[in-house]
Amino acid sequence: MGAHTALFRYTYRPDTPAFECPCPSFHPLRSLDGDVVTGYRPHDHRWHKGLAMTASHLSGQNFWGGASYVTGKGYRVLPNVGSLVHRGFTGAWTEEIDWITAAGEKWIAERRTIDYVFDYDSWWLDLTFELHNVRGEALEFGSPTVFGRDQAGYCGFFWRGPRSFTGGTILAPDGRTGPELMGARADWLAFVGAHDEVDRMSTVVIQGDPANPSGRWFVRNEPYPVVNPSLAFYEPLRLPADETLRLRYRLMIGCGAWGTGRIDEVVRTWEW
Repeated sequence: MGAHTALFRYTYRPDTPAFECPCPSFHPLRSLDGDVVTGYRPHDHRWHKGLAMTASHLSGQNFWGGASYVTGKGYRVLPNVGSLVHRGFTGAWTEEIDWITAAGEKWIAERRTIDYVFDYDSWWLDLTFELHNVRGEALEFGSPTVFGRDQAGYCGFFWRGPRSFTGGTILAPDGRTGPELMGARADWLAFVGAHDEVDRMSTVVIQGDPANPSGRWFVRNEPYPVVNPSLAFYEPLRLPADETLRLRYRLMIGCGAWGTGRIDEVVRTWEW
């Protein structure tokens, strides 16, 4: 890694169109070799923002961006795209964020905590999201699959990889591999991709706290690389009024192409 290589940029007050659901996000994320492992505003989905917290369906609102999937009608452009608005930092890496609907109503008061750890050829982000329901009634997280679209259960913590990772290798524990992991449960999921211009590869590993809900994965390597530990792949997730949903995730970036055995060895050392 070069002496002045920034491993990540966190944009907490983005200047993006309202249709894309403006929200704090990480891009670029880089390996210790300096290689970028995120994609930002790709032409196929302008609302994909590197690494971000999202909700494709939340009680009729869209905190994902773009069109919304409607049962029996497919994707429709609706006046329901909200935004995640930065309100301030209460500590060095503790942030307050409001989830604001398209109508200007505050539904969630979020507290986000960011931490990071380095190893000799890898590093990882530790992220905690505390989502407090201030709507005054229950909120329901969903996904296109909940509303009828097959194998499209995306909702929540979402990573978009760079274009060069298309066709990359998807790995999970117990030797499972490939896009058939869509909708599956797994302790962790990894994506191995190649970089343009340099003769290098990187490995991205995502693991959620075992206390997180759902545990099912939305993942693709074609036609673009994405990984999302979904909050509501097949079934909706209900957050009662005045209660808090606490989510924790770790995203590790390793230099080179890691195999399942090495990933397992590292993940076993992690504590929640």
